[in-house]
Amino acid sequence: MDDIDRELLGLLREDARTPVIALAKKLRLARTTVQNRIAKLEKDGMIVGYTVRLKPVAEPARVRAVMSVAVDGKNTEVLAKLRGHPNVVGLHSTNGRWDLIADLQADSLEAFDAVLRSIRLIDGIATTETSILLSTFKA
Repeated sequence: MDDIDRELLGLLREDARTPVIALAKKLRLARTTVQNRIAKLEKDGMIVGYTVRLKPVAEPARVRAVMSVAVDGKNTEVLAKLRGHPNVVGLHSTNGRWDLIADLQADSLEAFDAVLRSIRLIDGIATTETSILLSTFKA
């Protein structure tokens, strides 16, 4: 991956629906060159998909939180179970006290309570700490 690919990825992060011709103009490249670069980034697994990002006000009833997770020893099943959990919308490894950070969403506080209980029952999770997100200043 070179500087042009990084710039292309940055443009796609801003708006993945930007037409290829507009991307080509911004990058000062031929349209086919940009199409070929996108195809190669997809084929190489650098681009794994495209998604929709919503403003927090678009889902006002959603409860969002960040959960810090400490894993017992080298338990590799925890990661797989969290990745498959329907309320875990993001999962990150980290350093320091916590092994993983999970982005959580639920439709209500009652549902969120059930999510917390279900995650805490996963074998291999030593401890968790969760913070509910109240306001978003930059998405």
